[in-house]
Amino acid sequence: MPAEILASITEIAAQEWNALAGDRWPFLRHEFLAAAETSGSVSVATGWQPCHIVLRDESGVLRAAMPLYEKTHSWGEFVFDWAWAQAYHRVGIDYYPKLVSAVPFTPAPCRKLLLADPGDAESARQLIEAALQLAADRHCSSLHLQFVDPPETGTLAASGMLLRKDCQFHWHNRGYRDFDEFLASFSSAKRRKARQDRRYVAEQGISFRWLDGGQIDAETWASVYELIGSTFQRHGSMPYFNLPFFTELSRQLPEQTLLVIAERERKMIAAAVFYVSATTLYGRYWGADAEYNALHFETCYYQGIDYCIGHGIQRFEPGTQGEHKISRGFLPVTTWSAHWLANRRFADAISRYLDSEQRHVEQYMALVENHSPYRDASGTDLNTGARVQPDRGKMHKSGGT
Repeated sequence: MPAEILASITEIAAQEWNALAGDRWPFLRHEFLAAAETSGSVSVATGWQPCHIVLRDESGVLRAAMPLYEKTHSWGEFVFDWAWAQAYHRVGIDYYPKLVSAVPFTPAPCRKLLLADPGDAESARQLIEAALQLAADRHCSSLHLQFVDPPETGTLAASGMLLRKDCQFHWHNRGYRDFDEFLASFSSAKRRKARQDRRYVAEQGISFRWLDGGQIDAETWASVYELIGSTFQRHGSMPYFNLPFFTELSRQLPEQTLLVIAERERKMIAAAVFYVSATTLYGRYWGADAEYNALHFETCYYQGIDYCIGHGIQRFEPGTQGEHKISRGFLPVTTWSAHWLANRRFADAISRYLDSEQRHVEQYMALVENHSPYRDASGTDLNTGARVQPDRGKMHKSGGT
């Protein structure tokens, strides 16, 4: 099947793209990618030039696709290759442009090889070959598939791409009836700390309300974006997505776009943006007008956990980094990316580096998991090995998890 390169996601019908992308990942849908492009958040000017690949059979039916961008920097990817770029620069070789298959500014694992038939190995191979050919045609140094869906790693490795291992911290719903039952699965010390976090917020007179995209008007989005922007500025940067992106996303994917708003004396003081599917809640951006004790933890973590429990959502992915998530019930999970470099000397050196890095990642994951707040089903504190008593009245009669 010949490959077609799209200069914009809008060159393909939403129904066609979504038939491959599905609805498991809201940010992989045509509506999301189109909002990123039409808002100007993703463009040649921002260093993200769309060059999506699609494959059609002889009758013109779409069989496979890959979201793809030609990039002139490494911002907004969250799989960090700055050191690679610096090494290229030191020996006088251009690292940019490069090709990147990713959802812009969204560090959440999802499929990059979109197939009409998930078992179609030949179409998957052709997608990868088309991306490599495009890299050669455009004189790109490399091809990177970021935050791939774990089942794709075998295909990518078989194609000769280098796999890079990293980790995030995710929360899993163990069938909790309510937040108290969730906390009952903690060791006593970690349970007290979580309750203290929530009490600090309540004592400041802060309350919360959730809105889905259909309930968020332009004025609310403007206020939320001001909070997000000011918070980014305090940390020396600016938001990747602009305000038109959020308003368009809210209009196009209202049921999968969520806001939690923190208020005090009826004034919005903080907010966080989430995406949601039938199985997973994704935490994205947050902002506040000032520093409040424990408000970030409540808005970005505890409120999301509460939402998942109340709506039967199985998993909560709050984003990248942050060991502080461990004590609040998030545990390390493996994430993967895949990389191909045209320069064989650098490819060999990076392959050796990735082997070493993977060992460090595995050691790190084992270390942080030792700080899990959970006790096991026998009532043993997983950190100290001591027996702990159940929090009476907060668990099922079976003893809970």
